[in-house]
Amino acid sequence: MRRLLLPLPALTLAAACSAAPPEPAQPAAPMRDERPQPPPAAAPSPAGTAGAAPPAAEPGAPAAEGGAAGGESAGGAAAQVCPADMKLVDGEYCSEVEHTCLRSWYDKSNKKTVCEEFAPTPGRCTGEKTKKRYCIDTYEWPNKKGERPEVMNRFHQAQVKCAAVGKRLCTESEWTLACEGPEMKPFPYGYSRDATKCNGDHLWDDPDMKKVAKRDPGELARLWKGVRSGSQSQCISDYGVADLPANTDEVVASETAGGWRGKFDSVHTGGPWYKGVRNQCRPKIYTHDEGFYYYFLSFRCCAEPDGKATDPRTPRQIQEGWQMDRVERLAQFTIADMREKLELKAQGKCECKAHDILCKTMCGTLLGPGAVDATPGAPAPGTEKR
Repeated sequence: MRRLLLPLPALTLAAACSAAPPEPAQPAAPMRDERPQPPPAAAPSPAGTAGAAPPAAEPGAPAAEGGAAGGESAGGAAAQVCPADMKLVDGEYCSEVEHTCLRSWYDKSNKKTVCEEFAPTPGRCTGEKTKKRYCIDTYEWPNKKGERPEVMNRFHQAQVKCAAVGKRLCTESEWTLACEGPEMKPFPYGYSRDATKCNGDHLWDDPDMKKVAKRDPGELARLWKGVRSGSQSQCISDYGVADLPANTDEVVASETAGGWRGKFDSVHTGGPWYKGVRNQCRPKIYTHDEGFYYYFLSFRCCAEPDGKATDPRTPRQIQEGWQMDRVERLAQFTIADMREKLELKAQGKCECKAHDILCKTMCGTLLGPGAVDATPGAPAPGTEKR
C-alpha cells in the first residue's frame, strides 16, 4: 500500500508518449497562436467589467436543465440559488489531501503510475480548509445535455464565452471541490478507477499536429473520442456535477502564485480520454500557456450564487488590474460579439465560411461532420482485457 499526499498545486502529472504525448510537458508549437492579436471589431462591451452584474437572461444562453439547485430565503419565499443549468457547491476545500493507494500499474508510454484503487475511506485533509460557495455548470460548454463538449478554445476565448452568459471560468480549487465532493474522493464516483463510468482508456492515435493547428475538420473528427454531455449516468459527483474527469480535459483559472506552477493563468484539469493519463479530480497540469488549444481541451463556467454579481476576470487578472477589454483583444472577439453568435446559434443560424476559423471557434463548429462519439459505458477498444 502507498500513501499519496495530493496537494493541488504540487501534484503535476505531465505524461509523455513515445511518439507524440497526449499531455505534452510543454505546449506544442503548432497549438499556440503567436501572431499579433488585432483589436476586436466592435468596441469592448461594458458588461463583464469588474463588479458588473450578470444579465438577467442572455440570448442564446444554455437551456435550463431539470434538477436545478435552488433554495428558500429566510422568509420562506422561493429563491433561486443558482441558475437552472448550474449546480450549487457549498463546502470546504482542502489544499492537501491524503489517500492510500491499494492497487496501481505503470504506463510505460506515459511514464506514469496510475492508481486503480484507493482505500475506500474519505480523504484525510493534511492542508488548510477553505469555505467555498459557488455555482458551477452541470456540463462542459455549451452546458447542454446531449451536445458534445466544445473543444479548441484558447484560454481567453473560453473566458469571453463565459462572460457572454454572465459567468466566469472556474478556478482550479472550485473544479476540484465540485469533483471530489464533501468526502474528498479521488474520483467523483468513488475510490476505484473505472473508465467505463467516466470515458477514458482510449489508445493514442497519433494526431497530425499540422492539421490540428490548422483546425482541419477531418483530422479533428478522426481524433474525436468523446461522448455527449450527460450521457455518462455514473460520472456525476456528490454535488450533482457531471462529466468532470476524463472524456475531455478542461481548462480552469490558476490560483497559484509564484514558481513554475504559477507561471500561467491557464491550468488543465480532469485529464483527456486517453489511457495512462490523469483521470482523477485533483491532479493538474500547469505547463500550458493561455494561447494553447487542443482537440480534447474543453471548459465549463462558474458564477456567484444567490444572485450576486459575477466578475468575469480571473483572480490573477483582478490582482493585476486587468479590464475585460484586454481579455477581448486576446480572444479576438468581444462579449457583445459572442452574444450575437449565441443568439444566432440558438436560432440555428450560426454559419461560417469554410476558412473562417474565428467564426467557427465562436460558433463551436470546428469539429468535422465525420466525428463519431464513443459509446458511453463501454470499454475503449483494445483495453477490455487489461
